[in-house]
Amino acid sequence: MSTVSADFAGKSDAELINAVRSGTLAAYGTLYERHVASAHNLARQLARSQAEADDLVSEAFTKVMDTLRAGKGPDSAFRAYLLTALRHTAYDRTRKDKRVDLSDDMSTLTATGSAATDALTVPFSDTAVAGLERSMAARAFARLPERWQAVLWHTEIEQQTPAEVAPLLGLTPNGVSALAYRAREGLRQAYLQVHLAETSSQRCRATADRLGAWTRNGLAKRERTQVEAHLDECDRCRALAAELSDVNGALRAVVAPIVLGGAALGYLALTGGKAAAATAAAAAAAGASGGAAATAATAAPRQLLGVAASSMAIAAMVATALVASGGAQDIPVSAAQLPPVQTSPTPV
Repeated sequence: MSTVSADFAGKSDAELINAVRSGTLAAYGTLYERHVASAHNLARQLARSQAEADDLVSEAFTKVMDTLRAGKGPDSAFRAYLLTALRHTAYDRTRKDKRVDLSDDMSTLTATGSAATDALTVPFSDTAVAGLERSMAARAFARLPERWQAVLWHTEIEQQTPAEVAPLLGLTPNGVSALAYRAREGLRQAYLQVHLAETSSQRCRATADRLGAWTRNGLAKRERTQVEAHLDECDRCRALAAELSDVNGALRAVVAPIVLGGAALGYLALTGGKAAAATAAAAAAAGASGGAAATAATAAPRQLLGVAASSMAIAAMVATALVASGGAQDIPVSAAQLPPVQTSPTPV
């Protein structure tokens, strides 16, 4: 039986977060009920016993509540922030058990009180996903408004239905679908912005400007021919085109491990995100093959671009990180490791 007050049952996560920051702690009960099952799913991947998992969940919720009361933390993407906090908590316990070696710059994670709240956003290194936060997918995702990040996390990474996500965002199911569509298009544009910022070639810039329309078959024949001629000779633009063709696969293969680390496969399997879990499984298989697929997106002819090419390359990249780490170390990666989100209008 739910113990949540009816006053908060119809509120979105963003409204509940604002209420907590305003001192209405009862609103936190609704956030707890909405996200506790997901927290337990991740905790079971990180803990050695059910009792330890329960402790991790309790401590993570307490830390996030303290963070919100201090005026920090997420504005709407509560789930991903909570899971990151839970991994921080698991890391702290691992450190205390002396199962990993700390570098000097991680000492802030042992802080207490307000310093501990600040430490939730201190960047540090996770050997399981080292380098992923610098990938094009991660940097593009970091450019999105938080509301877009939230809808993509729930619909594309965790594979929740619009009806399941609607209460969290304060929308109708149709509204969630529309927001997710806009967020995906925004992610594609963010990919292009990242690419354009890193190239000085006029031909590459001209091609990148038209890749979004190219992936939707929206170019006139003459423009399409020009774009495809460039893709045949440019590895970098061909890799970009491959990722644009499967932005959802990039989210599952790159962004999910940044939040969930080596526990991504187990967590997504438990939450029902079977497509996301399958991507992680493909990554492991690609790693076992010796990483030959790592250059698939850049080596493949332009005619072979698409879901298969991009997913193979992305999966191989994740596998390289996860297999190299041996899975022995599960240190959470803070969102602070991603580039700061660029200022943009708040999406509806």
